[in-house]
Amino acid sequence: MPEKDLFSNHAQAYAAFRPTYPEELYSFIYTHVKKFDTAWDCGTGNGQVARDLSLAFNKVLATDISEKQLANAYAAKNIFYSVAGEETYFPDHSIDLITVAQAIHWFDILKFYKEVKRVANEDAVLAVWGYSLLTIAPDIDEIIKHFYTKVVGPYWDAERRLIDEQYTTIPFPFQEVVAPEFKFSFSWTLDEFQGYISTWSAVQKYIKTNQLNPVDDFVRQIRPLWKEEKMIIHFPLFLRLANV
Repeated sequence: MPEKDLFSNHAQAYAAFRPTYPEELYSFIYTHVKKFDTAWDCGTGNGQVARDLSLAFNKVLATDISEKQLANAYAAKNIFYSVAGEETYFPDHSIDLITVAQAIHWFDILKFYKEVKRVANEDAVLAVWGYSLLTIAPDIDEIIKHFYTKVVGPYWDAERRLIDEQYTTIPFPFQEVVAPEFKFSFSWTLDEFQGYISTWSAVQKYIKTNQLNPVDDFVRQIRPLWKEEKMIIHFPLFLRLANV
């Protein structure tokens, strides 16, 4: 399967508008981690997760197939970025925690799992998570759902269904740990909301195909319903966790 890079062309927007993850998620994951020497964040994008991991681990190895994404990534002395897909140059049995956030649906999953087993240290942990369609308020949510399924729906890659299914249908051949449900929320202006929607890969594909930005009309429909300067955006967050 060829590697898909759907985010290089809007790497700066991705870095600016993609949501970050709550401390509760990391706290739960860390209760199952036995060593905090080296973490590998695969599909790191702009380094959002790598940044958080760098506060807990001595060293974070962060990989992505997009050089442009990495060029916009968060910098820290103990984060080491490199261009790589599912396979790496990392030594055998050298990683304590392997993370993939909102990215495994783009992977050759079985190839990635083979690499996980190779680089995983004894007692290593694999944490794979993502978030599905946001909600705000019932009247706005109706417009969002129509935009998501009907307007840009035909432009989603087939892998998007794995997000809609909250990763329950991906293969996961490990000793799984039962994870609780997580949610996370943000207080966003309409401009921030628009910025996030514009990072959707389906939106970018729609623009490329039609030479027209569908977000403009979408936001015009929502604007009268946006009652506050900032409104609360809710994301469902789901986690698959395992001992490798």
